[in-house]
Amino acid sequence: MKIKNSLAINDNGFVFDPVTGQSYTLNPIGLEMLKYLHLGQSKDEIKKFYLENYEIDEWGFEKAFIDFVALLDKNHLISHD
Repeated sequence: MKIKNSLAINDNGFVFDPVTGQSYTLNPIGLEMLKYLHLGQSKDEIKKFYLENYEIDEWGFEKAFIDFVALLDKNHLISHD
């Protein structure tokens, strides 16, 4: 899974896809996760960070991660090549 390189992401949680013209707003945690994915970090690397820095257990992270990735996929923000 790879986040589309064309996305413009700012530090306030605003994400713009210039290909489709769609824009999205993320909360701070979603923005952080998107940035890690955009940098190419693996799910395990991201999970380690969240388990060490937030009050979340593995099950909670897995559910949140799957839901977030599904939302990215639904909005065509993931490149499948």
